[in-house]
Order: sequence, then C-alpha cells, then structure tokens
Amino acid sequence: MSKIATRFAPSPTGALHIGGVRTALFNWLFSKNQKGTFHLRIEDTDKERSKDEHKVQIIKSLKWIGIEHDGEEYIQSKKIDDHIKIANELLKNGNAYKCYCSTEEIEEQKKRAKQKKIPYIYNRKWRDADEKDAPKDIKPVIRFKSKIEGSSKLNDLVQGDVEIENNTIEDFIILRNDGTPTYNLSATVDDHQMGMTHIIRGDDHKINTFKQMQIYQAMNWDVPEFAHIPLIHTIEGKKLSKRDNASTLDDYSKVGIMADALRNYLLRLGWSYQDKEIFTLEESIKYFNLEGIGKSPSKLDISRILSINEHYIKSIDENDLYKNLVEYCKIYKEKINSNKETKIKSSLSFLKNKAKTLEDIYNNAKFIIDDEINYNQDDFKLIDDKAKKIISEFKKDLSDIEKINKANLEPIVNNLIKKNETNFKGVGQPIRIALTGSKFGPGLYDIVMSLGKEEVGKRLAKIIS
Repeated sequence: MSKIATRFAPSPTGALHIGGVRTALFNWLFSKNQKGTFHLRIEDTDKERSKDEHKVQIIKSLKWIGIEHDGEEYIQSKKIDDHIKIANELLKNGNAYKCYCSTEEIEEQKKRAKQKKIPYIYNRKWRDADEKDAPKDIKPVIRFKSKIEGSSKLNDLVQGDVEIENNTIEDFIILRNDGTPTYNLSATVDDHQMGMTHIIRGDDHKINTFKQMQIYQAMNWDVPEFAHIPLIHTIEGKKLSKRDNASTLDDYSKVGIMADALRNYLLRLGWSYQDKEIFTLEESIKYFNLEGIGKSPSKLDISRILSINEHYIKSIDENDLYKNLVEYCKIYKEKINSNKETKIKSSLSFLKNKAKTLEDIYNNAKFIIDDEINYNQDDFKLIDDKAKKIISEFKKDLSDIEKINKANLEPIVNNLIKKNETNFKGVGQPIRIALTGSKFGPGLYDIVMSLGKEEVGKRLAKIIS
C-alpha cells in the first residue's frame, strides 16, 4: 500500500473556523501516527472572496496550534487547466455531456420541485439529446453523467457502511458555462494528483463523496478511503457557524487560551482514548486513530476549554508559562519590559492562582508590569485620612525590617490592626489600593514581596505625600 497521505483544504474567504482546525488536527494526527504526510491545499478559486490575508491567517493559525504541513502549500487556482482537461476527458469518454438548459428552465424546475415539496434534481433533459438540436445562443454547462440504476456504497472509516440510491444523485455540473470547474471536479482532480490516500472531513461532505467517487471510477483512478467526522454544534445543539462568537482561533488566543490547551480540547472533542483526558503532543500522535472518533455531533463547551486551560496554566513549567504570557501580551496587550522578567517569574506561583487564562495572569500582574499605577477612581476614594495614617505607619514599619518575607510582614500587619482598632481588610485594603490601584487582586503579602522594599516604599510615599 502507498504511504498514507492526508490533506486539509480550506478556502481563504475568512478566518479559520474552529471546526476546520479540528478537521486539520485529525488529518495531521492520523498522518503522523501512520508515519505519512500531511498537506495543505488552499482552495482559492472563489476569486471575489479569496484574500491573501486569509491564507496567511490560516497558515499562522495552524502553526500556532502545532500543525505544520509537509512540502509547499498546494494552490488550487494554479491547477485550473488540469481540472478543465479532466472535464473534457469525461466528455470524450461518454461520462459527461453538454447541457443547454437556460437559467429560466432550471429555475422553473426548482420552483416545481418546491411546490411538490420534493428535493430538486435536474431532469437530465440533455443527457441523451442530440447536440444538433442545441440552441445557438446558450453557452452549455458540462454535467457529469451520474449512475441512474442501483445503489452506491461507501465504506466510511468513521460512520461505517453508508448506502444510497444512485438516482438520488443528480447529473451535477463539473464545468460552468464560463468554463470554470466546480468544487466536486476540482477537489477530485487535486486529491488524485496529490496522491491522497485518506480524505478525512466533516460529514456535511457525505453527498460530495458519492459524487467524487463516481468521477474516480469514471477515470479509472484509485479511490481513496473516506472518513466523515460529525460536525461541531453550539452548546444549544445548533450547527456552529462562522457568525458564532468563539468560532475562530483568534477568538481563543486573544482571551489567553494557550495553544496546547486548545489543541488538547479539540482532540477530545468527538474522539476518545480509554478514559484519558490530558494528552501531550507526543501522546496525541501515538494514540490517535479513526476508530476513536464518535458518530454524533460534539458540543463546543467554553467552560471545558477554560478548565483545560487552567489545568495547563497550573501544571506547565513556569519558564514556559512566562514565555506564553510574554507572547500573548506582545500581540494583545502591551509588551512586557525585559527588566520585569525576574519579578514576574518569581511571582507566577500566586499570579496564576485561580487564573483560567493568560489574560487573567496579565490582569493579576498589571501592578508589576506597569511603572505608573492606574488607580480605580472608586477604589481610590476609600483612601481617607485614617487609611493614609495606616499606609504611613506601614511604610515606616517596613523601612525598619531588613528582609521582606511573610514572617516579617505578619507581625507588622497584626500590630496595625490592633493599634487602629480595625481588621485585616481595614489595613490590607488601603495598602493594596496604594500598591496596585485596585482593592481587588493578589494577596497583600504576595504583592509586597513581589514588588520589593524599594518599589513598595516609592508607591506608598506617592499616596501620603
């Protein structure tokens, strides 16, 4: 058997959809598991809607999540002549014919089918007609001569055996009247020329597969294996579309979902291996198989994505976590100054506490990242004279100790609570506002220890001066 080869074939007409990412992931993992190759085909024949920026975004998105294709990307628009050549061969060997029906005729057929509440199927008017009777003023389309008798069977690697009556497949158009090929012709010719052995795609392509199999057979080409993956639905059970929030990779990366966590989630979305939940990249490749893909649609669950992301935040090496944070801030927030590295790294143990995303860590770390504190105005109003007195006393007590640690800070705070007849909040809240600009955030001792004696002194002095 030839070496396993799969492909992912997006159209560059918009940002990469999360369903497309999962399809690419399954193709890539299957190929890598089988020591085969994975290819990227850009289906850019829709000239009006295809844009280079979308192509760049697709490649960047796949790379971000860890998927890299083998060889150069295959650009469909450069192969149009090959597709037209095959259409003409099909015409020559009697597997296709010219159809001279006018647009009005086709519309009338569709209208009648709608009235009868039956699916529209072209009536095959020109299938066996004599071309001598063809109208001179109509440019014909070329239709494939689909089988009329019997049934066709697909041995689907995910869905099992699927059988349909041949007369339900219309004589579909393979070449439009402007001479451009249609999807089913182009995809089949490309897959054949690229030497694809397995076509793994969404199960909304099932009817296309039956059409494409007939083209393979008509050309005496080897038919690849097919696997149709159930679609991803929203939590309400509707088909996920590009209009839904959280439908593209950018929707996830900009809130601080890490690539490894999202890849892990997508791997488990409709696929399982024993009762294992968390997979490293190496384990994903090692264990992935088509048998583990379920037959029902999967529901996209944002809370589950956040939960997996939180697991990764807590368990990955803190040097790697810091790298992820720096990269995230560079793209979506503000560049982290390299002189803050030591302070942020040594504070990650508490900055990541309860954080579900990199954005949460960024928000927790803002008091370290920013040199100038941006005070929440409502919180700042809480700094009254009593609060200023507490801040002043804390600053003085702090200057008397040599080393800042929890053991040294606790007695100072307890003493202030007693002296000012208040509680921990009464002491901690004004100091936290003075140091971070907000009454919310990490624990007081963590804030003080992460900033260091000199910076804490500077920030407190600003409030009481």
